[in-house]
Amino acid sequence: MKSLTYLILISLLFACSPQQPAEEVAKEEAATPGPEAVSLLGTELFPRALDEVRQARLDSNLNVAKQNFDADPSEDNYIWLGRRLGYLMRYKDAIEVFSRGLEAFPESSKLLRHRGHRYISIREFEKAIVDYTKAAELIAGTDDEIEPDGQPNRLNQPLSTHHFNIWYHFALANYLLGNFEEAAVAYSECMEVSTNNDLLVATSDWYFMTLRRLGRDDEALALLEPITEDMEIIENNSYHKRLLMYKGILSTDDLMNVGDDVDDRALSIATQGYGVANWQLSEGDTTAATALLGEIVAGEHWSAFGYIAAEADLARMQD
Repeated sequence: MKSLTYLILISLLFACSPQQPAEEVAKEEAATPGPEAVSLLGTELFPRALDEVRQARLDSNLNVAKQNFDADPSEDNYIWLGRRLGYLMRYKDAIEVFSRGLEAFPESSKLLRHRGHRYISIREFEKAIVDYTKAAELIAGTDDEIEPDGQPNRLNQPLSTHHFNIWYHFALANYLLGNFEEAAVAYSECMEVSTNNDLLVATSDWYFMTLRRLGRDDEALALLEPITEDMEIIENNSYHKRLLMYKGILSTDDLMNVGDDVDDRALSIATQGYGVANWQLSEGDTTAATALLGEIVAGEHWSAFGYIAAEADLARMQD
């Protein structure tokens, strides 16, 4: 009954023209959900089950986004409709919304930024690179701006910027494809717009790993110089800890000691664990790294960047 009521609500909210993506989204509600993606190892990937409180909150946010879009299909409302779908792990629907938005706003670097992110989520890295290549061209010479959070941090303080997110995800897509030279160039650009400690540690971590893959160890070590234990970090604590591990301040055990909560531990394995596994790979401990990469991809947090990177490494090993 709850599902039927929800479908009726969606139909009423989106009795709009065929050109609007909301109608397409509504149609998807009635279909039996299939996989959102196929992993690089050939596994079908489905949205994770959420607890009732979080599910209700995300559903409510999506309904608001749909109502806003129905009232005004603006660039911003295309973005929020797609983002709210993405938070529910409905990545294909999100991509469809962003794509329709780009038909209406073809020069929108913001729509490209968000669609590229969801292409990464579903393992279509080449398409992400196409989007970020164009987005980077569009933002050249423009002023940067804070990007509003869809899932606020503990201080409800947005930290990332539009330019940062384009370069960060551009670099990541190349890293995941094994295009480490191209990733290094993009991370270098990203460092220029990493204007607070949280952005600095996020970029430095992936840039460090990229440079190690390229054998540019001196450059990698130079990235660690401004990283200190007493840095104020609001949300990117995992990246901070990984960098402290690279500096020798923390051990691999320190990073893997993530507590007993099952869900928190699974997410920490996907994030902290990838940093440890990548470090082990760069240090030549392939056996330990492979075992940990396997543990990561056995978890449920398949949209986490560390999880996707673990898949990419294991797939390259198999090849």
